Amino acid sequence: MSNKINDGGPAFPHLRRHISDNTYIPIAEGGMSLRDWFAGQALAGIAMATTTAAIHGIGQVPPPEIEAEWAFATADAMLAAREEGAK
Repeated sequence: MSNKINDGGPAFPHLRRHISDNTYIPIAEGGMSLRDWFAGQALAGIAMATTTAAIHGIGQVPPPEIEAEWAFATADAMLAAREEGAK
């Protein structure tokens, strides 16, 4: 079993035309992974929800490390659901 985290590949791959058969292939040259993109989107929602709840006296804002863990757990769940949908 591999310990490699599924990062979903590049979030915004570039397309490059393959000269010999005129097809387009995605290339990844740096940039963020789809996992990072999903985590960033999840973090925005998590931060808004926890801050709003704290403002209204319903709990406290968790430390950023906890919110980051939640965001990546959400991203991993999104990638897993994406893989299941592809089957």
